Amino acid sequence: MTDTVNSHPSGSGPGSMTVSVNGEARVLAGPVTLDVLVATLTAAPSGVAAALNETVVPRGRWSDTTLSDGDRVEILTAVQGG
Repeated sequence: MTDTVNSHPSGSGPGSMTVSVNGEARVLAGPVTLDVLVATLTAAPSGVAAALNETVVPRGRWSDTTLSDGDRVEILTAVQGG
């Protein structure tokens, strides 16, 4: 997999965009869908929820959801405990 996510905003350039992921600015190379972003940042997609601009996106729509410059993404991972 190519490196589509960079946590350093100074790396932005032509064909890249900056989005906020869990409050941290990240530079994405080219058009990126939500499923690619989640796969890049998490070990496994099970137990993961994602929201785009404060709206939860159902897992079945992740591959159809293309991110845009300035989007705010929240990726939440369920943790089991007691």
